[in-house]
Parts: sequence; C-alpha cells; structure tokens
Amino acid sequence: MALLLCLGMTAALARGCLHCHSNFSDKFSFYRHHVNLKSWWVGDIPVSGALLTDWSQDTMKELHLAIPAEITEEKLDQVANAVYQRMDQLYQGKMYFPGYFPNELRAIFRDQVHLIQNAIIESRIDCQRHCGIFRYETISCINCTNSHVVCFGYNCESSAQWERAVQGLLGYISRWHKLDTNMRTTPAFLISPSFTCLEPPHLANLTLENASECLTHH
Repeated sequence: MALLLCLGMTAALARGCLHCHSNFSDKFSFYRHHVNLKSWWVGDIPVSGALLTDWSQDTMKELHLAIPAEITEEKLDQVANAVYQRMDQLYQGKMYFPGYFPNELRAIFRDQVHLIQNAIIESRIDCQRHCGIFRYETISCINCTNSHVVCFGYNCESSAQWERAVQGLLGYISRWHKLDTNMRTTPAFLISPSFTCLEPPHLANLTLENASECLTHH
C-alpha cells in the first residue's frame, strides 16, 4: 500500500473528494456559519474558519497519491458520513477553551485524508484481485465527474482462465489503440515501470505468448 503513496497529484484545479458528496455544501456551510460559537477565544474563529474554507483544496494537497484520485460512490459515502458524524459531535458541545476547537478540526481533517487514501487504494487493490481486465465506476476527486478505473488482475485459478485473461487484455489494448489519442486515457497498468513490454512501441506486435510472458514476469 505504501508503494502507491507518493507525490503525484497536483491540486491546481482540485475540489477535493469530500466536496463531491451530495451533503458537503450544506454540512460545511453550517459548520462555517456557526464557527464563531465554538470558542471562548476570538483568535480561534478565523483559524477555524480558514480550515473549513480550505478543506477541499487542502485535502487534495495532502493526498499525495501516485494513482488518480478516483473514489467509488460507496466509499465516498462511508468517508463523508464518518467526517460528518465527528463534526456534528464537535458542534454539539458548548464553547471550548482556547485552541481546542481548531485542533479538533485539524485532527478530523487528517483522519479524513487517511480515510480517502485508504478508500482509493483499497478499491485499486480489490480490482487487481480479479482475473484479467476489470473495471469499476468511480467519482473523480478533481472535478467530481463520473469516471472509471480499469486494471488487470492476476487472480486466475487455472491456465485456461489465465489464457482468457491475456486474450481479454490483448482485445482491450487493440480497442484502446483505435481511440482518439486526444480522448483516451492510459490505464495505470499500461504505464507501470514493470510493463516495458506493454509500452506503446511494443503493442503493435504484441502476441498472446509474449504478453503472457511479460505479465508472468511482472
């Protein structure tokens, strides 16, 4: 899992994964408008307000994923509900002593980042546990549009299954090559450093035999 965590995504136009949830706007609007009631110290108010305002942008900055920040709707619901539950509990209390409220917001923020990281990576790992080409639907954390992830899984139970998986890969690559280069996106499994045999210069003459050998060595 750690191998998938490294600097990769830029946050220039990022909105943040949680921002894509249907209840985010209402929830965080409430949190921002009631922040002045949460601390005895006036200095906590602008600090807490900035944390809430920059929540989405800061989330994307902290994800540090080497794979696209794309999350399934189910996992987004799970993360969002966990965050809202903690935030609602925090807001149920009366005024807090100086420093407590912004520190709690930071703790919730950090935990949220870890939840999103784990959700995205777990889905990718689950995808790779299939046999052959597998696709699952996601939501892009960058612009909140519907997206999908395509991966190649190695969990084949027989040589016949494996042969069908490799044939499916060849078919996928063939169809991918016919797409407009300006419209297509390259699946992560085709740009892995271990897949030199699947790099574009080699794909035109790729056969079932050498594709199977390449994937086996991976």
